[in-house]
Order: sequence, then C-alpha cells, then structure tokens
Amino acid sequence: MDIEAEIRALQLDSAEDNNATLIPEDAKPEEVEMTDKVEEEGMTDEVDTKSQPVQAEPKVKDKEVADMDCAEVPDEMESQKKRHLNVVFIGHVDAGKSTTGGQILFLSGQVDDRTIQKYEKEAKDKSRESWYMAYIMDTNEEERVKGKTVEVGRAQFETETTRFTILDAPGHKSYVPNMISGASQADIGVLVISARKGEFETGYERGGQTREHVQLAKTLGVSKLLVVVNKMDDHTVNWSKERYDEIESKMVPFLRSSGYNVKKDVQFLPISGLVGTNMKTRVDKNICPWWNGPCLFEALDSVEIPVRDPKGPYRMPVIDKFKDMGTVVMGKVESGSICEGDSLLVMPNKAPVKVLAVYCDEDKVRRAGPGENLRVRLSGIEEEDISSGFVLSSVVKPIPAVTEFTAQLQILELLENAIFTAGYKAVLHIHSVVEECEIVELLQQIDPKTKKPMKKKVLFVKNGAVVVCRIQVNSLICIEKFSDFPQLGRFTLRTEGKTIAVGKVTDLPSRSSA
Repeated sequence: MDIEAEIRALQLDSAEDNNATLIPEDAKPEEVEMTDKVEEEGMTDEVDTKSQPVQAEPKVKDKEVADMDCAEVPDEMESQKKRHLNVVFIGHVDAGKSTTGGQILFLSGQVDDRTIQKYEKEAKDKSRESWYMAYIMDTNEEERVKGKTVEVGRAQFETETTRFTILDAPGHKSYVPNMISGASQADIGVLVISARKGEFETGYERGGQTREHVQLAKTLGVSKLLVVVNKMDDHTVNWSKERYDEIESKMVPFLRSSGYNVKKDVQFLPISGLVGTNMKTRVDKNICPWWNGPCLFEALDSVEIPVRDPKGPYRMPVIDKFKDMGTVVMGKVESGSICEGDSLLVMPNKAPVKVLAVYCDEDKVRRAGPGENLRVRLSGIEEEDISSGFVLSSVVKPIPAVTEFTAQLQILELLENAIFTAGYKAVLHIHSVVEECEIVELLQQIDPKTKKPMKKKVLFVKNGAVVVCRIQVNSLICIEKFSDFPQLGRFTLRTEGKTIAVGKVTDLPSRSSA
C-alpha cells in the first residue's frame, strides 16, 4: 500500500532529522516504535519544527496518516476489555445523591476507613453526623457547610465488567445549569428519591426538582434510568413495602409522560445510601423480606450500553480547559476516536491543532474511543482562545457552526403571563454550550395526536404545544442535526431559572460555516 510506504518514508525522514542514521531498506517495526517513543517523550519544539514536512501534507492525508499510525498501535482501550459508562446522580435537594455516591466509592474500595473516620469527625463537629458520606463527593468547604452540592462532583469506580464515572449533580434549583452540564455527559441516570415522609412529596410536587431533573435528563439524552428509593431505613419508613409501592405508582405515570419507556428503560430499587443496604450486596431478608430484585451494583452492571460509532467523525464538546505544559481541554467523546499525533480542528474558530497527549481518567493512553471522558493536550492554540461549548472536531468532516437553526420545540411550562411568540428570549443549553437565544419565527404547530403540521398559521403557542421554529443566537455555536447526532442536536430552553421548553435541531442553514 503506497500510504504505508509514505508513512514509513515520513517517519524515516523525521528520524534522520533527529540524527538517527537509518537506511531506508532497514525500516523495521522496531525503528517505527523508536520514533513513536521519541514523539511520546515530546522531544521539545525542535523535533516539531524539524518534522514539519509531515504537517505540510494536505490536511486529509495528515488525518489518514494519523489514523494509519493509530491502526499500528495495539488498541489500548480495547485491551482494557471493560466497558465505560458515565452515571449521573440526579434528584431533589437532600434526597441523598452525594451520600449514595460516597457510599458507592467506599464499598468499591476507592476510599479507605481512615478517610471515612476523618469525615465522620468533621461532620460531627458541624453537628451534621449524617453528612459524612456526602463529604467524599462534596469536596469544597461551601458545599460542606451548607450540605448542598454546587459543582458537579466526579469520581471513578469499577465493578467486574464495567468502569464507571460518577457525576454527582446538584439538586438545588439555583444550580440547575450545573446539573445540565453533568447530565449532558451521562449515559445513564440514577434518580435518587427520598422515601422519608414529606421529602418525596416536596421533590415531586410542581416546582420540585425531581420533576425538572427527570425532564431534563430525558432531553439531555440520558436514555436509561435507575430510580433508587433512598432512606428506606428511616424511622418514618422502616423498609415499608406500602411506602415503596406508593412512590413507584406515583413516579411511573410521570416518567411515562416525560418520554421514558418504563418497562424497557427504567428500573426501581430500594436502598439506604447512608448505611449501604442493598448497594453492593442484596438486602438481607430479615431487613426487607419483600424485595427479590437486584442490588444497585448488579443493576448498574446489567444496564445495556448505548451504541456508539468509533469510526465516525471525531466530536468532543469542550466542558473545561486549563494550562499544563500546553493547552489542555476536557470533555466526553461523542463520536469517533482520537490518537496521539492526530490533527484536528477546534470549532467554531476553525483553529487547526495537533494532539500531543491523551489522558483517560488519570492514565495516559495512545488512543481513546467514544464515550470516554478525556483530557487532551493540544498544540497550536492558546488556552484563552477556547471556551466551553467549543468542539474538538475532525478535519475531514468538521462540525457545523451556525448562528441560526430550525428546531422542533415542546413547551413545558412558561412563566406566568408569558406568551411564546416571535421575539421570545431565553437561554439555550445544548451539549456544553450555554448561549442567549431569540425565537425569530414560529413556522408551524404540530398536532400532538397526528404528529403532523397543522394548516393554520401560528402566531403564538401555550404550554404543552409542539412547535417548529427558527432560533437565533448572538455568536457562532457548534451543533448538529438531531437525526445525524442526537447528543449534539438536543437542547433545553430556560428562563429566569426555570426550564420552559425542550427541543431538537431539525435543520441547519446550508451555508453553515463548517
């Protein structure tokens, strides 16, 4: 194959530039590995400037070369065998999300007894004995003093078949934007509900976070949901089957109305996050004689994984960036694979960058596929030129960048006295983008029964309506049509701290700056 020959020649050129005396005929795999090592150790800028011919190739070929290079490297991600899932913990404030997350880490051996004892003492000093497990996930002082999660906490744990990343989302309504950024990276959701008398009702009533979180999770692409009924050991509950059944019977119709297929995609189970009952091992029959289902770890292990395309065009929305021997961006790979040495684009700037290193969790890897949470070190761009919401994208098929798009919206609940019409302004949340937007034109209303457009011209719509409209934003954003990339084509509209509509991108202008 002549591409392979080209690669060999290129690698030999750069090797000769680095004062290595190699004869072209002797181009054996060992030497190819050697040059790989040279690259891996990042032999300062000198090597970069000398191996310039590689970058001077046409961009498409550069990507092919990188891909061929990748193919020669044994796929480290596959050799790890374990699948990877992002799990977001959602639910009303005080339902026990951080405590459950902390207990999972403790049970899976990620936190030792001494640390737990330290947290117990700290919580006791604050007269908050039951919060000590939450301290594992809530690491900053503000969160510990208030007992409320603010940021999205992250942690890893493993079971026998799966590597999990826990995303602990805040439950308080002031921090819903943070919850959105957590849920947009998740594959499955764990909805934590408090069984304690009065607490379930507060979270479930209109305006409670249980409802809003479920609707957002569905919109943000969390297709599978484990509903864990927590605090079953509370003295108002005492593992009562009646209370568990009451909660399930109220939640099922609501989950169905939010778009979940309850039989296929939702599983209910009772737990106690504080003491760890029915989490790693099944609950003792003496405590709960009526429960015959799985424990939390078993349920997480048995969740079907969503299908992803490792050979698709590369897409990684940036959720954070920082400086560390170059510019480092963080995000979740939504499509395609990345390899050390790849040439990519940062959109919407169209800035060409080169991948210097890829880190998965804490480990440096040569290659990573879709679904992984990565930190990628780049050359060719400054940290201040990247914002969250930008997308690391393949050169051959970059992601479209637009200021206007057509979308189908479902209106959930408008603010009192508000009319949804052309000129309506809201905040758009789509993957990691948060941008102010304006409804420019209502195109047609969809009949909810027939799912077909109505004939009459639409000037305004009310709660519950489904409408196709044009939406405009002030600066370029990177999005895809929902039919092509569901993860990058679904969004929510919020205003004054309330989710008013959910939607999907149906069409992009043909002149999108891709």
